[in-house]
Amino acid sequence: MSKVEDFLTHDQEQQVVAAIRSAEKTTSGEIRVHLEKHSRIEILERAAEVFHWLKMDNTIQRNGVLIYVAVEDHSFAIFGDKGINDVVEDDFWESTKDTILEQFKKGDFTQGLIDGVLLAGEQLQKYFPWDHTDINELSDEISKG
Repeated sequence: MSKVEDFLTHDQEQQVVAAIRSAEKTTSGEIRVHLEKHSRIEILERAAEVFHWLKMDNTIQRNGVLIYVAVEDHSFAIFGDKGINDVVEDDFWESTKDTILEQFKKGDFTQGLIDGVLLAGEQLQKYFPWDHTDINELSDEISKG
């Protein structure tokens, strides 16, 4: 069994999925988490590739966010789509990264992802509030590569 499969238990994955669903109740933004064993290229570049592979750049408002984790590399990145990057300040994701990193350093990967997802939802709400016409455009499930 690879470390990706050991990174989160099924119950822990479901806790992260619940956090995604909770976060998306307040924003039209779409949040996904992707786990991978290793990245052969720079982490943010790989996050961008996975973002496109998951078709996250096909949302109406271009407001998808990917939290990408390279498990064996002990590394992660947050990648936001063009719609977000066009309206937010350059350091928009720094507090989310710090929140995730704080828990990851303690070895609490589940809580790190939950905290990061919820904070991302709060931050997105300011720019992309939820309204009654919103539909869930992307899966909330954790993807793995």
